[in-house]
Amino acid sequence: MNKVLKKPELMCPIRDWASLEACKKYADAVYFSIDNLSLRANANSLKLKDLTKFIALCHAYKIKAYLTVNSVIYNDDLKLAEKIIVAAKRAKVDAVIVWDPAVIKLAKQYKIKFFVSTQANISNWQAAKFYQDLGASRVVLAREMTLKQIKELKKKVDLEIETFVHGAMCVAISGRCLLSAYLYGKSANCGSCGQPCRKAWLLTDDEGNQINTEGKYFLSAKDLCMIEYLPELIKAGINSFKIEGRRRDPKYIEVTARCYREAIDAYYNKNFTKNKLTNWIDQLRQVYHRGFSTGFYFGVPGQEGIGFEKSDNIGSLKKTLVGYVKKYYPKLGVASITLNHHDLKIGDRIIIEGNKTYLEQSVESMQLENKKIKLGKKGQEVAILVKQKVNEKDKIFLLK
Repeated sequence: MNKVLKKPELMCPIRDWASLEACKKYADAVYFSIDNLSLRANANSLKLKDLTKFIALCHAYKIKAYLTVNSVIYNDDLKLAEKIIVAAKRAKVDAVIVWDPAVIKLAKQYKIKFFVSTQANISNWQAAKFYQDLGASRVVLAREMTLKQIKELKKKVDLEIETFVHGAMCVAISGRCLLSAYLYGKSANCGSCGQPCRKAWLLTDDEGNQINTEGKYFLSAKDLCMIEYLPELIKAGINSFKIEGRRRDPKYIEVTARCYREAIDAYYNKNFTKNKLTNWIDQLRQVYHRGFSTGFYFGVPGQEGIGFEKSDNIGSLKKTLVGYVKKYYPKLGVASITLNHHDLKIGDRIIIEGNKTYLEQSVESMQLENKKIKLGKKGQEVAILVKQKVNEKDKIFLLK
């Protein structure tokens, strides 16, 4: 029983350095990729040369670092795959998330711990046992498994299991979609999905008759949200709870990480209450989402799993670009900012965001030409107090 109820790992998605800053207080682990051989290669600013410094920073924050190398691997990719694995080993990565047998072989050759990606579509205990026998220490289960099936699998194997608990869902089986490659020449399985499922489509039969769909989105799956059912997932023995969202902004990562961290801790502190749950869901609804569902956890989703009315963000929190950081003065803790796009006033809630910056705070003090002001107008250059280091060209957003 103690083994089953061991506190699960909370794993958060990373797009760039700022994403790490956003979740560093809450995550037990992060997963990320570089700009090659990953299913989110086109969403990352991290490069191969960044691995050592980035992983060292994760470890300084006491966060485990997992590198994904989970795209389809062709003959021409093999040398690059080995180069990435060697670099990951040198950078002291905690594990690589893989599924292609060639990359599994490389991970074993260089003695790196490896997890098997959801791309392997592991849907039964014998498949999990197969990868366990290959040397995997963890498998990321297919998103199409029910909670009942997950419990059954967990009883049959002696390795860690990881499941998604929040974020975007795909209409294809475990993300294995050919539609983007067919339409745009951009393969979802090579990290370049054009997301055609998020578009409004016309229904046409073989005689050319068209059905008016009135702008409905028949292929756009709602986001997964399992925070309400975390107690059941913990009792099922799931070892790692994974948040999806490597294409989403640091604010999304901060809010999802914080809410799920608080929910996990509340369960173990025996104060997982309805009031807290309502508050967490309210916060999750503020940031990027396409509506929420429970995915396949309680059976095959029907109409309730599709966002017919809208395929894009319906989160209530809006970010408006105000301007940019021109210069930071570390001794004063002050940033000089240009209000290129919008006014700014005392009391406004802002986010300062850049490749390596994530800071959310209120505007408490503002000056124009060394005189205190309450309102900075569009076109002016003003100085504000900031609570941590920011960088030149960081963007300033107004939160509403």
